[in-house]
Amino acid sequence: MIIQETYRLPNGVAIPKLGLGTWFIEDQEAAEAVRAAIAQGYRLIDTAQAYGNERGVGEGVRTRGMPRDQIFVTSKVAAEAKTYESAARSIEETLSKMGLDYLDLMIIHSPQPWAEFREEKRYFHENKEVWRALEDAYQAGKLRAIGVSNFLQDDLDHLLSDCRVAPMVNQILLHITNTDLDLLKYCRQKNILVEAYSPIAHGKALENPAVTKMAEKYGVSPAQLCIRYAVQLGTVALPKTANPAHMRSNASVDFVIADADMETLMTLKKIESYGEFDVFPVFSGKHLS
Repeated sequence: MIIQETYRLPNGVAIPKLGLGTWFIEDQEAAEAVRAAIAQGYRLIDTAQAYGNERGVGEGVRTRGMPRDQIFVTSKVAAEAKTYESAARSIEETLSKMGLDYLDLMIIHSPQPWAEFREEKRYFHENKEVWRALEDAYQAGKLRAIGVSNFLQDDLDHLLSDCRVAPMVNQILLHITNTDLDLLKYCRQKNILVEAYSPIAHGKALENPAVTKMAEKYGVSPAQLCIRYAVQLGTVALPKTANPAHMRSNASVDFVIADADMETLMTLKKIESYGEFDVFPVFSGKHLS
């Protein structure tokens, strides 16, 4: 079953191919959502300082009754933390807030603060300072793996040019109708595992007639097709839900999309609008709120 399968990071750490994303799950609901996911076989839980639910996620991990070393927990340094000191402090705050001795993965949430996302200032030097804080926490045993999120090729090039530990993960927006094949190829060449957040495009991919038709061909739901697509590209899929029924359905993706159909899905016309979610920079590239 996909939910039981893993990839190996460059340092040998195993990471599940499918995890639970917790974006937009409120802190007071997060613990129960995490407990429900673990009960259904999920072993990767993804959160972030920016989500405001680290406390609840940590509670869920600690109270499920599962040995800590069997749960892969990820969080992210806030996009606005762009100094060594602020990043180092934020790592300690996350561990304290979650009530955990270590994280399995900690990543830089964005190469730029959200208010400047994809704008002219690139923060190359600042990200090296944040990365140095992650490297130090990694070498101190507080983090089992370190990586980045929303980084483009040149962002990665600058980190790789001067680092003690190479980024192991790049978590990016990836879904049917939005697949950066060049970035995927680059990450593979650099031995950086790609994680796909919002693999169902916040539901927008489910409204695509071609996706619906393809899902019918395989006898699966459009959401299952989207998740399988991300996994079949060799990425970690991180669908977000607090609904146990959706968790169960999202994990039932043990089918194979034919190569020709994968090619079709990779070339579908890009979604131009995420509706109400356009205000969020991880979709629109601008922080409008």
